[in-house]
Amino acid sequence: MASEPSAIAEQKAEAVDAKPLRADARRNRDRLVEVAVSVFAERGIDGSLEEIARRAGVGIGTLYRHFPTREHLVEVVYRREVEALCAAAGELAQKHPSDVALEQWMQRFVDYIATKRCLA
Repeated sequence: MASEPSAIAEQKAEAVDAKPLRADARRNRDRLVEVAVSVFAERGIDGSLEEIARRAGVGIGTLYRHFPTREHLVEVVYRREVEALCAAAGELAQKHPSDVALEQWMQRFVDYIATKRCLA
């Protein structure tokens, strides 16, 4: 359910770095978030940051450069997933009759809740 990073999350990340990200750094950051979604879904928010970095194909220093704390990474993952869920409502409504769109959105919401129980 990953989508493009939010403007707010990007602004926060760039504020930490104090300058816009290069294309390769943005790719690394996006890949870290994608992998974090999987690891957090599998193991909860206590999933290993080292494993996230390894699966993303970067060093642990790169992870910490983009996400100084575990909480920062969790926040970005959570925000991205919420934004994807919200965007899905409009997309589904445009593509399907309202009853089908609602059914498909509700299924996405159930999937979302199932993977986010650890964030409570």
